[in-house]
Amino acid sequence: MSLDYLPWKRPASDGDRPCLRDQNRQLTYSEVNRQVAAIAGQLAGRGVERGDVVAVMLPNRLELLLAMMAAWRLGAAVTPINPVFTANEADYQITDSGAVLVINEGPKAPTGGRPALSVSDLVTSPGSAVPEPVTMGDDLALIIYTSGSTGRPKGVLLDHDRLFHMADSMATACRLSADDHCLLVLPLFHVNAICVSFLTMMLRGGQLTVLDRFAPEPFLVAIERFRPTYFSAVPTIYARLAELPESVRPDVSSLRFAICGAAPVSRELLETVEERFGIVLLEGYGLTEGTCASACNPVDGVRKLGTVGPALPGQSIAIADREGRHLPPGEEGEVLIKGPTVMLGYLNRPEETAAALAGGWLHTGDVGRLDEDGYLTLVDRIKDMIIRGGENLYPKEIESVLHGHPAVLEAAVVGRPDPRYGEVPVAYVTTYPGVDVTSDELLEHCRRDLTKVKVPVRIDLVDQLPRNPVGKIDKPTLRKALAQV
Repeated sequence: MSLDYLPWKRPASDGDRPCLRDQNRQLTYSEVNRQVAAIAGQLAGRGVERGDVVAVMLPNRLELLLAMMAAWRLGAAVTPINPVFTANEADYQITDSGAVLVINEGPKAPTGGRPALSVSDLVTSPGSAVPEPVTMGDDLALIIYTSGSTGRPKGVLLDHDRLFHMADSMATACRLSADDHCLLVLPLFHVNAICVSFLTMMLRGGQLTVLDRFAPEPFLVAIERFRPTYFSAVPTIYARLAELPESVRPDVSSLRFAICGAAPVSRELLETVEERFGIVLLEGYGLTEGTCASACNPVDGVRKLGTVGPALPGQSIAIADREGRHLPPGEEGEVLIKGPTVMLGYLNRPEETAAALAGGWLHTGDVGRLDEDGYLTLVDRIKDMIIRGGENLYPKEIESVLHGHPAVLEAAVVGRPDPRYGEVPVAYVTTYPGVDVTSDELLEHCRRDLTKVKVPVRIDLVDQLPRNPVGKIDKPTLRKALAQV
């Protein structure tokens, strides 16, 4: 299996080509290879070896990518952690993944009780003992955590073969080459940034410029300065761009296209951004469990606004009824995915893995329909998930934190439509009789154990929660009431 996205696999002729860049420095392919080798030697000196897991808890920066590739050079896997996680959230991921080392920003960062290496201590020049690369296609490469319906995130297992097929599938669909240059703005603890932006460019020998965060006007300035040919973003980013004053008219002529994914987006927003900035937008769709993308509208060919396009090269999409029977075009059912990008499974979750991969297809939990041309339209979500600005939030995790407060008897979290973020979480809480608590106290309780995006925007204290005929909390009724506000 070709692993040409790894720097030591690239031809010598690429050596002087620009490879990675941030707003302060630039590295060629040969410089990246040299620094990756140096860090690999450093990690090996810390005892990291084939089959181990290294946790990397850093904001977007070149060192995150260099450390990731260094671990891969040793045959180790990486679990990237959201750098704004609370200690509770980070410690869980570090412990659950079995990480033997944590690379972070310093002594105040969570470690889960494991040895740590500060990013400021990463070496840049190889020492005398640099281990030879041992990476194989079936080596575990990533453990990406995605929130689980049971209240705790699940580790999605992806090997190098799957990463290669994802990068190759996206590069082929978008006709990417060594002449392309991606501007990376999404967080690097997600497969979208890792695969669609980083690995796709490394596979094709192109360039990657890494931004530490998104802000509308600085982002447009970066496009003018670095002249990328594409970027991948979530609907919230496009909404923020559309909100800019009409007087903001940047030069985006270097862009061949931009990708929109990770959350539902309205046709109106796509049209507004295209008309305002002249950017060709390609809406796509995928899951972490599918190594990111499984469908995307084509760069050259028919783009159907309102759909997420046809299956990407090498992948298949089907629509199934509740019995698992495949349905013809036009009929709605669960979206199923098959191909070499489908995950190995969930870490230490054999029952959930078996359910997700039943019948040899990835069961997405999304409802959709295919048209006669194979273009997928998403209709609804089966899973009880909230997508806030591209971040997948599972109410059960938030509810579990609320239930940890001694005053809370029951809690129900649902998504409220939001013009900027798509959805935001709102909580409804009942308390034990005779126990006094305020919404502000519960919000502060949530802030201690949850990342900011997971904290409800509002907590309503109610006398009782609506229930369906079998006695379960009736979340559809709660969602309907929010949608009408």
